[in-house]
Amino acid sequence: MPLFFRKRKPSDDSKKRLEYQLCLSKEAGADDILDISNCELSEAPATAFSICRVLQKKVFILHGNELRSLVPKGCSISCLATLKVLDLHENKLTSLPDDIGQLKSLQVLNLEKNHIKALPDSIGDLRLLQTLNVKRNSLTQLPASLGQMSSLRTLDLSENGVRELPTELANIRTLECLTLDAAQMSFPPASVCGGGTEVIQRFLCTELGVEYCPPSQYLLPVLESDGCAQMEDCVDGEEVAWQSKFQDYEKKKEQKQQEKLEFERRLEEVQREHTQLFLLNNSRKEDILLSVRQEQERLEQGLSQQQRTLELERQRLLGQVRIAETSITSRISCLLLENKRQKKTTEFLQALEEDRIRMEQLTSITQEEADSLRKREVAAAMQKMLSEGYSMRLLQETCETRRQSLVTETCRSMETLDRKFDQVLSLQQLDKSKAIAQILQEEEMQKAAFEALHLKKDSMHGFIRKQIRLIEAELMQLTRLEVKRRDLDAENLQEVLADQRAALTDLLQQLLKQKDQREVELRQVLTEMELKSDSNQQNYWMIQYQRLLDSKPLSLRMQEAGVEQQLVSLLCKLSAQHYLPVIAHHHITSEALRHMTSADLSKLGICEVGIQKALLIWAKERISPSAEGACEAQEELAGPSQPSAPTLLLSPPSSPGSFELALTPTAPGPDDSPGASECVVCMETEPHMIFLPCGHVCCCQVCSEVLQTCPLCRSGIGQRIRLYRN
Repeated sequence: MPLFFRKRKPSDDSKKRLEYQLCLSKEAGADDILDISNCELSEAPATAFSICRVLQKKVFILHGNELRSLVPKGCSISCLATLKVLDLHENKLTSLPDDIGQLKSLQVLNLEKNHIKALPDSIGDLRLLQTLNVKRNSLTQLPASLGQMSSLRTLDLSENGVRELPTELANIRTLECLTLDAAQMSFPPASVCGGGTEVIQRFLCTELGVEYCPPSQYLLPVLESDGCAQMEDCVDGEEVAWQSKFQDYEKKKEQKQQEKLEFERRLEEVQREHTQLFLLNNSRKEDILLSVRQEQERLEQGLSQQQRTLELERQRLLGQVRIAETSITSRISCLLLENKRQKKTTEFLQALEEDRIRMEQLTSITQEEADSLRKREVAAAMQKMLSEGYSMRLLQETCETRRQSLVTETCRSMETLDRKFDQVLSLQQLDKSKAIAQILQEEEMQKAAFEALHLKKDSMHGFIRKQIRLIEAELMQLTRLEVKRRDLDAENLQEVLADQRAALTDLLQQLLKQKDQREVELRQVLTEMELKSDSNQQNYWMIQYQRLLDSKPLSLRMQEAGVEQQLVSLLCKLSAQHYLPVIAHHHITSEALRHMTSADLSKLGICEVGIQKALLIWAKERISPSAEGACEAQEELAGPSQPSAPTLLLSPPSSPGSFELALTPTAPGPDDSPGASECVVCMETEPHMIFLPCGHVCCCQVCSEVLQTCPLCRSGIGQRIRLYRN
């Protein structure tokens, strides 16, 4: 059993019922009953005790609660002195107050279905108590003071642990009904207890040594008593003649009749006084009601004026929201149309990409031939270097033999020189290994940089990311409008906003799938390139040498940029891009090519006959600069011609920024929204998460981690997308 437990708070319905019953009992003209049953109370309220004391309630009903004690802290049981009925059944009482005998007027005490373990001795002071119900408690024995309850008529002890009855119960002459568990009784025996109340009373009278009298002789005095004086027993144990008893009874009856007439006279006087007080109270109540009615009319006028101002403000806000929603719908329609156009452009870009891949496949053969020629040149250069090194080594060996034959005295110095030479060789070998490690590290860094650059420069990936950012902004704007609309109770546009959010959510999911697919394709391309580099790992030194040959200084790049674009395109068609540095270095133009021959080109290093012929034929077919200038003048006079198709569609864009003009968002920014932007859970930070498939943007990252359903539409969350703002 836990040492500490938390009190269960009563529900709202129980609180409302308690307040209603307390207010009802305070009203003028209320009856003498205070009913606070079934209010989930763990302690009786002190207000109820004060009501019973001030208004002199006769009936106090507390059943169906969770009371553990009858009297709360700071109260006294004397506040219930006027009670005649106290109902405490179905609670959690474990004991009764020791001073419960102060309830002198109590006639009915119901303690059924509690956890009472013992009755206090002061319970015998309840001389007017007629009904005592302690059914279904934890009693094991009864106090002897029960015999002092001279007016008790009904006593229920069933479903307890009582095995013995006190013999003092024989003094209760008015006991008509005694209920107990006869099978488990030891005193009186079970056979006696099964015979009924009269048999049990006769047995107890015999044990006590008194004469048994039926309760019918004592019932009438108990019923006629008003609780102000206690009747003495009519039988004192001695044998009195029946005639004297009846004479005494007649005298007492006449006396009671006179007292009753006197009481009726006094009651009439009290009623007259009460009627006068009631009329005076009614007049005062009418005056108070009139003042309250005037005050209420004044408040209603102020309230109606405030409501009119609020209604005007609400109409103004509704107009602003309608304007914002119409702009949003137009922007969404424009975005959907733009998306359709972008689908067409993406299809065209995919076709261009397929053409580029096909061209790369066609040009791969010529590239492989050029690579093989370069490999041959590199192999010849390396063979020449090796032969020169071998000849130098032979010369060194001859010099050493001559030196050994001529100078035998310098052996020691030669040994020192050899040691120094070995150290130099080791240092060179160490530098060589460091250079190789640095080259490998640079290669890995170049590979990572190339992968990041490839992702950045990929037009399709950039376009998809741009579209995702636009849709995220639109979803966030729609969510803010929906929250603002709920605050203004404008529920007529709910379906329109839901359809728009569903369309944007589907579009966002499609773009996310396209983004993932594009990243997978780029990774496949990178893996293919990595496989190709792995296959050529055996030619590592040749590749390094080729990289050294391909590395160009900045001045040469500037010279290449100054070469005519038509000449560059011609070299690309002839797969002779490696001659571009030669042409740039010698500043060869189309005019210079017209005056050159094949021998001149051979001197420059262009040895292929086919390339020489193609360059010379192209130079001869070129028009003179004067004629070209005349054509340009005519074109300027004629005015700029309109291109038949946009130039951006001829090749895929080189960076994601190429689609900025076409993909400018139509929705207002996050700061231009009509309502405030905050998380609907913590109400402190801005929302950063998009919930799919509903598309709402209403929670921050911290609050969204524990959510399983959307706080706005209560739909399940299938996916969360983090929203990053610039």
